[in-house]
Amino acid sequence: MKKIILLLCLIEFSFCVQGQILKKVTDRAKQQTNQKVDQEVNKKVDKTVDDAAGEKSTTDERNAKADQGDQKNKQDASSKDVNNAAAPTTIKAYSKYDFVPGEKVIGFEDFSTGNIGDFPAGWNTTGSAEIVTIEGKPGRWLWITKPGVFVPEFTTKYPEDFTFEFDLLHGVPIRGAYFSLAMAELENVEQPQNWGLASNRLTLGLYISNSDQEKGTTTTEIRKNSESQSSNQSYTDLLSDKYNPVHIAIWRQKERVRVYCNQEKMWDLPKAVATDAKLNALVFSAQYAEEGIQHYIGNLRLAIGAPDTRNKMLTQNKWVTHGILFDVNSDKIKPESYGTLKEIANVLKESPDLKVKIVGHTDADGSDADNLDLSKRRAAAVKTSLASDFGIGDSRMQTDGKGEGEPIDKNDTPAGKANNRRVEFIKM
Repeated sequence: MKKIILLLCLIEFSFCVQGQILKKVTDRAKQQTNQKVDQEVNKKVDKTVDDAAGEKSTTDERNAKADQGDQKNKQDASSKDVNNAAAPTTIKAYSKYDFVPGEKVIGFEDFSTGNIGDFPAGWNTTGSAEIVTIEGKPGRWLWITKPGVFVPEFTTKYPEDFTFEFDLLHGVPIRGAYFSLAMAELENVEQPQNWGLASNRLTLGLYISNSDQEKGTTTTEIRKNSESQSSNQSYTDLLSDKYNPVHIAIWRQKERVRVYCNQEKMWDLPKAVATDAKLNALVFSAQYAEEGIQHYIGNLRLAIGAPDTRNKMLTQNKWVTHGILFDVNSDKIKPESYGTLKEIANVLKESPDLKVKIVGHTDADGSDADNLDLSKRRAAAVKTSLASDFGIGDSRMQTDGKGEGEPIDKNDTPAGKANNRRVEFIKM
């Protein structure tokens, strides 16, 4: 059985990304369900691109086609059914997960605005990649088709407090097929391929082992002001599942950096980043990309600001969070929301007289009536989780939903829509 090594190198950064927040995003992509697909990702993706007339249609029309199966990128495979490859992860599996996203989303990418088969706008690259859909997997993905570096142009400056998350489906890489994410500060933003020369950088990498005896290894290397520090190793088998994506989360608070792979905290390093390090780029790097070596990334999310739940609940009487996530067009809470739910549950337990109203909000995609109903159901789902998973009394919580009626950001950018999809806890 193939194992995977997750390599994390922490160093200072040097890499200026010139860019702007991504253009219009349409969040109307609906989950494809009840589909079976054979899975062996070492065979070539069979891409179906829009015909000329379809390419001229609106974004909503293209997304509708993709949802209906008119535009698919099939991963041909052996007799294994993707939908049966692994049981869904429950929220209780994340009982030790303490990741809480930043307060404001400033970068978001789900590839819903681009055309199937195209390289996405708002990115820089020295290689090649294209937007695809995968049978049995919701949403869209960026498939790396030729080696190089791939830079999402979210911002030109990364503050000292931020979180970054993305989903990774590694396909069937082989031994030596190294794949990495680096946060860096480069001298020349026009040469992102030189990220490895930066004096300051944070690198999260994958490495493949073909040995059945070798356990997946994660390694950290800290480098400050061009001086290397001691390295550390950790171990995980989470990335050995080639049929299901993993969720990678990185949390920087000044010098401290924490890294998570699904429910596992891989590192919590108190002195990982130099105090004067200036992060300004995210760089994905693939050394190999061909038919038998496939990497897919999706659902990128950058948020800034350190959460301060207790203070805001008790002094400002309201806490707004973007960290409670749901399946598309659903009130089913994603398991990676556990850290945020635990945060509010702790505040409620510390203040037994505190009562809250839980209010759901959506973006403007879809009809007003559907969004209002969805927001109410999501608020109710949060209440149910706090009661059943954390022991908070029902009588201390009320719920409501505002749909798309009270936006806090624009609804015409990916980040703006992500900010509007939120849950508010209001002190009663």
